[in-house]
Amino acid sequence: MSQEQPPTEQQTTRLRLDIAYDGTNFTGWAKQPGIRTVQGELEAAIAIILRRHGQPPVLTVAGRTDAGVHATGQVAHLDLDASQLAHLAKKHGRTAPQPGDALARRVNGIAGLKSDVYVSRATIAPEGFDARFSPIYRRYEYRIADAAAQRNPLLRNHTVWFPAELDVDAMNAAARQLLGLHDWAAYCRPRAGATTIRELQEFSWQRDSTGVLVARLQADAFCHSMVRALVGAAVSVGQGQLEGERLLGIRSDAQRTSEFKVMPATGLTLVEVGYPDDAALAARAAQTRARRA
Repeated sequence: MSQEQPPTEQQTTRLRLDIAYDGTNFTGWAKQPGIRTVQGELEAAIAIILRRHGQPPVLTVAGRTDAGVHATGQVAHLDLDASQLAHLAKKHGRTAPQPGDALARRVNGIAGLKSDVYVSRATIAPEGFDARFSPIYRRYEYRIADAAAQRNPLLRNHTVWFPAELDVDAMNAAARQLLGLHDWAAYCRPRAGATTIRELQEFSWQRDSTGVLVARLQADAFCHSMVRALVGAAVSVGQGQLEGERLLGIRSDAQRTSEFKVMPATGLTLVEVGYPDDAALAARAAQTRARRA
């Protein structure tokens, strides 16, 4: 009598999705029942496209943005089985589309021309790619129109209007001293089981051609609310309410403080997620999964 063979895991193909969205009318990225979120909208569209081809795939994202936060460079991945991949690559006329191109086109078609979320590209991911664990950095920008800047109502959903003039030189000096690998518990909202150790690689301020203050922050990863807290601390320095050196003291205290206000989500945009060369993707994912000590 022959022995029954154990079931084998179905082979899947991973797609990388590059995504942009206006976060104004979304309650963040993560799917929640009865609430409009970016993940929820995208997964609903993908489920329609693949409705006759097995279990709808789930998106894994590089950075779970909060309610009201925008993105021009968000990245996610999903895994498709052979039937789903073949459906997307089905020949129309004389040509067979690339599965990623077909998925992006159909998702954007369901969303419509006036949608606030857009899949700018979908491609078959290289081996070892993981949207969440493979990145070597995330980069955000935060926009503030203070009293010295032009205020453009067309950008009101992406720029915080601030009532006083801010000292950009003082803010830059304070921001520069914070760089490096540290515990950012004082600048984060804690999540159970999550580390608050991060490497802040860039934090700088400059005025654009209209006088709007633009903060650029880059780190290997950001813990919950970290960007808006760092921006809020720098704004307090720019107002003259905090000395720049106090930002280091707050970090050393390693606990939340009321010495500055966390800035609103409106001005924040995820602009880029950076990945290593393809050959290093799997190793980077394994390294990231190992909890920082």
